[in-house]
Amino acid sequence: MKSKNKNANGVNRNSSVFSVVQSIVAVAAIAFILYIFTFYVDGEMGVILIAFLLFAPVISFAFMLYSRKHVRISLSCDGYVKKFSKLTVSVTVERIGRLPLGIIEVCPAVSEVFDQKVKTYRLAVARAESKKFSFDVPAVIGGNGWVAIDSVFTSGFLGFLRLRAKCVLPQPVSVGVIPDIPEIKASNQLFRNIADVVLTTDDEEDRDTSMLFSANTAPGYEHREYVSGDPLKRVNWKLSSKKNTLMVRLDEAVASVQPMIVLDLYRRSSDNPVDAVIREEHLIQAVFGLLEVLIRQGIACNFAYTAANGDTVMESVDNPDYPEQLLLKVLAVRIRNDRRIPLSGVVSSACACVIATTDCGGDISALTSHFDSKDNICLLSDKDGTVNHTDISMWYLDSDNKFKMV
Repeated sequence: MKSKNKNANGVNRNSSVFSVVQSIVAVAAIAFILYIFTFYVDGEMGVILIAFLLFAPVISFAFMLYSRKHVRISLSCDGYVKKFSKLTVSVTVERIGRLPLGIIEVCPAVSEVFDQKVKTYRLAVARAESKKFSFDVPAVIGGNGWVAIDSVFTSGFLGFLRLRAKCVLPQPVSVGVIPDIPEIKASNQLFRNIADVVLTTDDEEDRDTSMLFSANTAPGYEHREYVSGDPLKRVNWKLSSKKNTLMVRLDEAVASVQPMIVLDLYRRSSDNPVDAVIREEHLIQAVFGLLEVLIRQGIACNFAYTAANGDTVMESVDNPDYPEQLLLKVLAVRIRNDRRIPLSGVVSSACACVIATTDCGGDISALTSHFDSKDNICLLSDKDGTVNHTDISMWYLDSDNKFKMV
């Protein structure tokens, strides 16, 4: 093995020496041709060629120094794109000043949710004050991503010289890649478990509330028919199905009979970025698949997620059209490393709670301990085989769109 390495190193050294010799020979050949052309063919033209080869690099270098301080770059694209579609990104290169610019090299960069094959673009901004170009990047993984300008260079004579431009690069643009949300059937065991808890809690509240009324009043909550503008979270779906018309509760005590879904897109700084976004996509698909089947079956939910400022947002989801809007809100938030969703301001009295997380490590207790009772809490993981560090049941969504226990 040592002899092979030595031979390989020897070949590399020989190749380097040969390359240097080849360059020297090429330069010597050009100088010889110029000499012959100047003194034996056309002296005037030969002098012009020599002047060009000597002064052109100097002039080009001067333009390159000027250009690196007189260029402005801007970037724009849509905020969302469907998975497996192409995102069109527009880049504008502006000239600041009156003198023309040299060759400008723009090096874009994209996050892991996009195809990483992004090339460098070169353009000349001479007479025009600005030039625009666009490029397409395929979206390959669902989740939050970004598009940015990684670096800008000014290029000199024949591209041999290059300097980094001294311009302020535009801020990365956040882009949400919308994944396909699977259609979950109501026969799934996880949904049935949640629905049973909701119906049981609803019956218990009806019995408890009836004791608050006198003999001259009707037992249970007071209701009236639904009027346009009433929040759907107050609809008593059970009573509505019996009366064949929407009936609305007049009280506020409905939060406890609504299940809660907590989305914890936790990413460790040591995680592989590509593996992390794949796990996050799987979890988002499972969560919103579950959310949609609950709403379709008339079960309003409370949904908690992390906002862009790092705070927790909890929204009541009771409209079949709202999960799609909520998905866009989740995809618009850039994930911060080593940060779980804070639950300090979240109501902890839900009848059932699904904590969906990409990391079920030992510090998951920071989430589970927030709730009063663990009897109706379950964990939702992004994949099978996840190690469960708690005594709480854990589920995952398999490739057949069925929830199964880990």
